[in-house]
Amino acid sequence: MKERIIFHIDVNNAFLSWTAVKLLDEGYKQDIRKIPSIIGGDEKERRGIVLAKSPIAKKYNIVTAEPIFQARKKCPTVQMFPPDYKWYYKKSKELFNYLSQYSPVMEQFSIDECFIDMTGTNYLYKDYLELAYKIKNDIKEKFGYTVNIGIANNKLCAKMASDFEKPDKVHTLFKNEIETKLWPLPVGELFMVGKATKEQLNKLNIKTIKDLALADEKILQRHFKNQSIYLKKASWGLDDSKVEERTDKTTSISVSETLPHDIIDREVLQEYIFIFVEKTTRELRRQKQYAKTVAVFYKNNKFENYSAQAKLENPCNNTKEIYKLALQIFAKSYKDDPIRLIGIRLADLTENNERQLSIFDTEQREENSNIQETLDTINQKFGKSIVAPASIKLINTKTTSKRQL
Repeated sequence: MKERIIFHIDVNNAFLSWTAVKLLDEGYKQDIRKIPSIIGGDEKERRGIVLAKSPIAKKYNIVTAEPIFQARKKCPTVQMFPPDYKWYYKKSKELFNYLSQYSPVMEQFSIDECFIDMTGTNYLYKDYLELAYKIKNDIKEKFGYTVNIGIANNKLCAKMASDFEKPDKVHTLFKNEIETKLWPLPVGELFMVGKATKEQLNKLNIKTIKDLALADEKILQRHFKNQSIYLKKASWGLDDSKVEERTDKTTSISVSETLPHDIIDREVLQEYIFIFVEKTTRELRRQKQYAKTVAVFYKNNKFENYSAQAKLENPCNNTKEIYKLALQIFAKSYKDDPIRLIGIRLADLTENNERQLSIFDTEQREENSNIQETLDTINQKFGKSIVAPASIKLINTKTTSKRQL
């Protein structure tokens, strides 16, 4: 059996880097990566938070997700620039198109990072470390920003390796390097270990990843239940998940978000659901497909997964109808526990949405389709969900597209 070789490529400070590249292309005199600067939303609305900060801004203790007014108190001279999601998606697509030449198996993990399965390509590339440096340097020269690359035998270790030291670095974390490179790290740096889990581990005198790897499994089970299995395996650098390439036509479409902190507020979670429904239904319409099943899935702060789903009356790609059903599923399935990850999945996709219709139904569906196409055009033009039918907002007047991720 061939040894797996996985690359994890992660753009350094993507939103700020991509904004800097755009500004320099437009003739802006300063590279905002070299001054106190932040990327932030509208200060007058709830999304007026820091989305990204420059290395110099970081020295003023400005942190991601804090309100912009607090960042200005820490550094009065900090310059703020609005996010440009259309540009970010363009740069993301440009990057992944470039990376796809190295292997046919690539999985986009987020807008600015991906996994590439290099297994079996040794006849093309004799030295993977040398290849990683070539990729890193080519991206810097071609596109004007830097990336980190992690190389390992699985996805978990590749991602951990890419985070070792930034920016513009290549790191490895192979099986024989677990004890020397992974174990000395603070336990809070292990992937998917959040603040609450870290504090609980620290109370058990588990301070490093090595402490976790050597900890009594029964004690971990008692305190962390199902999460203990992941914690123990991850501490030993074990992960058998596959790099799953995404095809243009799929049998399901899903969007999820690991939240910046545990969330229990139903209204906030409903806002995420709206954004996810808007994104997935827009993709359905792009692919000219229709969904038969809608699912809402969660991961709570104890790493317990649960989900619920329901069937649509007819195959559908209409945002309003799918959002309405998603809210019904959410209302019945959410357990009022702190949520760490939430997502939407549209499944049982089909290209056929035939149904028994009266002439009045047909006219109404054509009208709805025309409205939806117009909204898609507007939203795609601006690169984010800025408009939605008023009828959607009436489903829950506090759940709108104001929150931008």
